[in-house]
Amino acid sequence: MMDAKELYGKLKKMQEPKGYYFSVDQERVMELLEALLVNKQRYGYMVCPCRLASGDRKNDHDIICPCKYREPDVEEFGSCYCNLYVTKDWNDGKIDHEYVPERRPPEKMFL
Repeated sequence: MMDAKELYGKLKKMQEPKGYYFSVDQERVMELLEALLVNKQRYGYMVCPCRLASGDRKNDHDIICPCKYREPDVEEFGSCYCNLYVTKDWNDGKIDHEYVPERRPPEKMFL
């Protein structure tokens, strides 16, 4: 089974060319990656650890990491909801680290 360090390396190679960087808060990043791996073991897919998963892949499709909300969150705030994926400017402190509001519709959260 893959560990958080391996997942970090794999995702870094895949996401940085797309303009998505891991937060410089290494401790937070590793906690999130470990939680993604726990969720993969629990549900069979890497669902966002910052949201409540239903365990139904079809219902959770929008929050499988990277979730469908990452792109608009990073574009607007420089960070995704979890602060896992960020822009260079966010990491460099060139933009404020604002709270990223939940974009997931409430009806998806409470099934």
